[in-house]
Amino acid sequence: MHELHDERFTARGLRLWIMRDDLIHPELPGNKFRKLKYNLAAARDSGHRTLLTFGGAYSNHIRATAAAGALYGFATIGVIRGDELAGKPLNPSLAYAAERGMRLVFVDRAAYRRRAEPAFLDELRSQHGDFFAIPEGGSNPAAVRGCAELPAEIDVPYDLVAVPCGTGGTLAGIAAGLPAGKSAVGYAVLKGDFLARDVAELQRQTYGENRGDWRVDNSAHCGGYARTTHELRAFIADFDHRHDIALDEIYVGKMLHGLTRAAERGEFPPGTDIVAVKTG
Repeated sequence: MHELHDERFTARGLRLWIMRDDLIHPELPGNKFRKLKYNLAAARDSGHRTLLTFGGAYSNHIRATAAAGALYGFATIGVIRGDELAGKPLNPSLAYAAERGMRLVFVDRAAYRRRAEPAFLDELRSQHGDFFAIPEGGSNPAAVRGCAELPAEIDVPYDLVAVPCGTGGTLAGIAAGLPAGKSAVGYAVLKGDFLARDVAELQRQTYGENRGDWRVDNSAHCGGYARTTHELRAFIADFDHRHDIALDEIYVGKMLHGLTRAAERGEFPPGTDIVAVKTG
């Protein structure tokens, strides 16, 4: 936990800490560790030795699942969106997964949209044998329970936790684990007003009810997933110069950019203590 002295916050009576969840493990950083923790335990307890999951060509979740399999003795299968990628040189993310032993299966986009259908999972089992399925992004009740452990690890006074929000599992868990009087905000990295619904549904699947004081901010996605802007790139470079902390353009950079703009707009009352989670 590092306090950042940044006048864009301090001038408005705000304190900002960054929680370096990205330092949990070099190959399983941040929310990937937390999301996979109880999924791996469930796979082990049910006797499965193969993990199958889904992702795009640059999925951090695909990388993390491949790493987890290599570290903990599971075979891994990654179902990758885009059959046009088959037979082409692998990008660094997919090459990393393959080096960790993951079998890559490329499917067309129509098939990929069926990834949550039991019939499609049965088809995959008939082709690749039995496996323990983990959804795209790792977000399921097991992931929510893992992420719900994060607030208890915060050892500074705080009012608000900020996280990037992709599939909703991290925000759903953190919000559920908040003590009374604390709140959470997830900065959506995808375009579209659907993440609040997804977060609420994940909480209901996990706990049977919605928990915690939370919201989704849809103002920082920069046009969509993996999209960027000159303003975002300039913010990331400036943040690194100010604080010697490198940010990515897909998740954490967008979250901190959105959080900083919100502070500058006066959205947080003076005296608010904020923890921003560097998830990876």
